[in-house]
Amino acid sequence: MHHHHRSSGEFKRPIVLLIGSPNVGKSTLFYRLTGKYAWISNYPGTTVDISIGRAHLDGVEVTLVDTPGMGSIYAVTEDEKVSRKMLFETQPDLVVHVVDASNMDRMLPLTLLLIQGGYRVVLAVNAVDELEKLGYRANFEELERRLGIPVVPTIAVRGIGIDELRSAMLQALRGRPKGLQVNLGDELEDAIRRVASVLTADYPVSKRLLAILLLLGDEEALKMVSRAEAEPRRITALLEAVSRQGVRQALEYRLARITDEILKHVLLAVRPAPRPMGRLDEFLVNPVTGTLVLAAVLVALYLFVGVVGAQMVVDFLEEKVFEGAINPALNSFLEERLPYKWLYELVGGDYGIVTLGLRYAFAIILPIVSFFFIAFSIIEDSGYLPRLALLIDRVLKKLGLSGKAVIPLVLGLGCDTMATVTTRILETRREKILATLMLALGIPCSAQLGVVMAMLPGLHALLIWVLVVSGVLMVVAYIASKLVPGETPFFIMELPPLRIPSPRNMAMKTLVRLEWYLKEVIPLFVLASVLIWAGRLTGVFDMVISALAVPVELIGLPRESAVAFLYGFFRRDYGAAGLYDLAMEGLMSYRQILVSVVTITLFVPCIAQFLVMLRERGLKTAVAIFILAVTVAFAVGYIVNQIMILAGV
Repeated sequence: MHHHHRSSGEFKRPIVLLIGSPNVGKSTLFYRLTGKYAWISNYPGTTVDISIGRAHLDGVEVTLVDTPGMGSIYAVTEDEKVSRKMLFETQPDLVVHVVDASNMDRMLPLTLLLIQGGYRVVLAVNAVDELEKLGYRANFEELERRLGIPVVPTIAVRGIGIDELRSAMLQALRGRPKGLQVNLGDELEDAIRRVASVLTADYPVSKRLLAILLLLGDEEALKMVSRAEAEPRRITALLEAVSRQGVRQALEYRLARITDEILKHVLLAVRPAPRPMGRLDEFLVNPVTGTLVLAAVLVALYLFVGVVGAQMVVDFLEEKVFEGAINPALNSFLEERLPYKWLYELVGGDYGIVTLGLRYAFAIILPIVSFFFIAFSIIEDSGYLPRLALLIDRVLKKLGLSGKAVIPLVLGLGCDTMATVTTRILETRREKILATLMLALGIPCSAQLGVVMAMLPGLHALLIWVLVVSGVLMVVAYIASKLVPGETPFFIMELPPLRIPSPRNMAMKTLVRLEWYLKEVIPLFVLASVLIWAGRLTGVFDMVISALAVPVELIGLPRESAVAFLYGFFRRDYGAAGLYDLAMEGLMSYRQILVSVVTITLFVPCIAQFLVMLRERGLKTAVAIFILAVTVAFAVGYIVNQIMILAGV
């Protein structure tokens, strides 16, 4: 597997785009068509992931791109905007529209618009077995005849229909399927003709589809036209003249009518549709029962990722493999062979590239990430994720987030660095920033949480700590949601059928994601250990500790705890462990222990998380979150200290 960052202009032709709503099985089809030869990359200028791979169609090699979920041609979410941008900018040689067999009525309108766009389209109708379970059979030859494009039924998770899809793609690339030109009603057709006739420049999309988008008031289409046309004002004036209220409703109504007319001849009811899943769906999204299921899922996720992955496997790899074997052997080898202490400390010692950087990457983060990717594949492939998002959406809306954000926020309790990476599943840039802020500020990772729990003197202190930290987190998130620009996520999600995940599919997804992880994250850990080495060597650390001693003493803590705060940046639990040592030595009172635990929990993200934030959110956002975390941590520490002094604690 390769990993590149390349712009759309560099894709090797022929280019085939996989387009479709979220949860229709696009990614599974992608892996079936490409094997494992794929890479994940951000689309230029965005934080949205696309997967790119090579597919072989009977000797012809094509570049296959799995685009983010897109449910309609008028893009609403960031994912949809990226998919549509790719449709326009890459000028694909072929578009494979993947639809869910049991939701064809909702998805075929996009197929019709893609055909209007002048694209070569192949329709892949996935999960046809689900349709049969609902008591229907489809006549795909009739669907193909009516749409005028190749139609291939598939069951991606079982690899059924993949060869047929390959040959349909090859035939479509060689000949040009004309596709059904739909009549959208006299008034709309007249307006489309008038707008299309004044478009004189060349466009990557048919003038008919561009005219439809302009009539819908689509911003990207307007920008494209004003850049390309000699007299854009003339077009804006015409649009004002012909635009009517309710163009979108009229268009959707016509497309729905045409789709119904087609499906009337395609779908045959074999037997009355059983709906056992309907009850289960209600159970999962009901506020009471759904919350109980969510609690059980979160406990299972925590046990699997947090206990088995983050404790058992990590403890074994860290204590037995690194601390027990690799580090001592390496250190004694370096002490004998290396005359220079500075060089020894770069590779070995306590903070060397191998003893800290690689130990972190392979012994701590890799097991957690592996277990998480397996768990996430189960949640994703079973169809539970959209139901979970629907359930929790109302609560998170108040913090400017959508239901999907529950996943990274819960994962932060395992490892904040990795949870920051998973904010990619969120749809808007604003949501990604808000979730990243919450993770950086008040969600302790399992390593830090363990030390904090051990350090808190009794249940009363634990309760105060939970209330203060969660209260601060909610207040900061609420204020940030009012200040961070962008709209509140527009939350629409198709509910795919619930299904038992395929082990092969899960293994494939997990391997692809792990390979991506190894290439992306390991360099960050090596960089972190080099920075620590440089800080210790140059004396920068001593200067930082002196500077930190000022706010530390201001919140009523002993001067020695400044060292713990600095190391807390390099690893969250190191910071907590440093404070734990001071508490165990009897150098801190009950009040100081509580103040220190609250402050270190809210204190800056660790260096690995900070470096991931830099890469995911950019320099300005990462530094702003960093400064905010330091400020909030010490401000809250100061307030807690003053309140406890007043209360005579």
